[in-house]
Amino acid sequence: MSDPATLDFATIAELAPLIEARALSPVELTEALLKRIERYEPKLHAFVALTAEHAMAAAQRAEQQITAGGYQGPLHGIPFALKDIYETAGIETTACSRVFQGYVPNEDATTTRRLNEAGGVLFGKLVTHEFAHGGPSFDLPWLPARNPWHFDHVTGGSSSGSGAAVAAGLLPVALGTDTGGSIRGPAGLCGLVGLKPTYGLVSRRGVIANSYSYDHCGPLTRSVEDAAIVLQCLAGYDPADPASAQVAVPSYRAALTGDLRGMTIGVIRHFYEDDAPVSGEVHAAIEAAIGVLRGLGARITEVRLRPLPIYQDIKVTQAEPEVFSIHQADLRSRIEDYGEDFKGRVLPACLIGARDYLAASRERARVVAEMEPIYGHCDALLTVGPGPAPRFDGWRVIDFWRGGSITAPFNVTGGPALVQCMGFTDGGLPMSLQLAGKPFDDATVLRIAHAYERETRWLDRRPDLEAPPGGPLPGVPAPAVCSLSTAERDAVATIATRAGLNLGERDFEQLCASAPLVSARVGRVSRARERYDPPTHLFRHHRSA
Repeated sequence: MSDPATLDFATIAELAPLIEARALSPVELTEALLKRIERYEPKLHAFVALTAEHAMAAAQRAEQQITAGGYQGPLHGIPFALKDIYETAGIETTACSRVFQGYVPNEDATTTRRLNEAGGVLFGKLVTHEFAHGGPSFDLPWLPARNPWHFDHVTGGSSSGSGAAVAAGLLPVALGTDTGGSIRGPAGLCGLVGLKPTYGLVSRRGVIANSYSYDHCGPLTRSVEDAAIVLQCLAGYDPADPASAQVAVPSYRAALTGDLRGMTIGVIRHFYEDDAPVSGEVHAAIEAAIGVLRGLGARITEVRLRPLPIYQDIKVTQAEPEVFSIHQADLRSRIEDYGEDFKGRVLPACLIGARDYLAASRERARVVAEMEPIYGHCDALLTVGPGPAPRFDGWRVIDFWRGGSITAPFNVTGGPALVQCMGFTDGGLPMSLQLAGKPFDDATVLRIAHAYERETRWLDRRPDLEAPPGGPLPGVPAPAVCSLSTAERDAVATIATRAGLNLGERDFEQLCASAPLVSARVGRVSRARERYDPPTHLFRHHRSA
């Protein structure tokens, strides 16, 4: 196993016993993967900053500890990297934005610290869509990460470098964040396991915020067992994160029994047949996956949730004003430092009012309540995941406001959601399924995913990184065509001015083009309800025992 050629796609679960037995040196592993990064990073653009010296020092320290009998567990000596919104003491954290260039935190994020304390070897910071939100962007100092399965296709966002690095065998694990699908998107498009843990299970302290109400932190790995190993390290209460939950943390690896007998899995078929119909290849793959789970002893039943678009409506109507509020001061004073894609997503949030935000929060509360009877008779839910990956040249900024999301429902409902590979298209691009569970039952989701993975072994397939590099990236797309009347444009201009925004022609045209789509989303969540229906978040005092 210590042959460098065999280390590229090894999982944590394979590497850890060798390191513990001293059959594999953390230094040897680090050197092998640094050489691989040197060879393939020019094709992938996965890293913002490769901290090779830091990695070698951490690997040497891990080796000394293990040699002295101080083995700390399955992450000791294991390389990892972080989406560049995780704060790292003494290492620049840019969020892939000119706005944060030169920012060097004094402290690690809680998640960074926990991985370091477990003996992990930090390799550096990975490309993200700007502030984990806008992208792919073609006007930033950092090139967008390319998909290892086909270099002219996107990795998905916003944890784009995390997906590219792990899928290419540069690292066994990377951390991402998921506000509307930003772990599961790259995982699905890159053939990986991507886990969005239950909201509140993993601390977000020291992770640059996108949306306070929707942000999650979690791993992208090659295997389900690896995701369980990393979650074990990350999970747990953190008083420094106001959303952190005080709950017991089970043994996630112990849940990977492979036994699905007696379990009920609810298939959300209408998501991919009626609400957002998928291709024949994807439909055949998800039906085959259902057959595998049934063959493993699971009872399959069909469930219906709200139509898919309403979840994106709720999420966007809440999350976009939050990210706008975070950046409003900089958008007023240095708007030229933001990329056009980020601005095209965030600026339209100035059109969303407090009444709209509250309406979305109240609708979210209803949706969460509607899940309770479903959780009562289903151990987990199954539907398609993201993919296959589109080409770079097909992306338009307006698509964010126009489209839906197969991942958003489980950000809205807050429980765990996992994406994993369920096969490949005829063109060689990964397809994915998505499993979701009741809040804080992450172990059950991992159990089902592990049983499926063990039966199908899609993780054994490798991308061809010797293929020719991708073609030239497209330029920044022109603003979408605006259909507003003169009076409507004037109304948008007035709202933007009241928000303190001084917009150039391109930004204003993009804002005007988005305005009818914003209005439609807001309208769908602002339906009649009882006068005193509460929102999702209510202030309450917490009294210690």
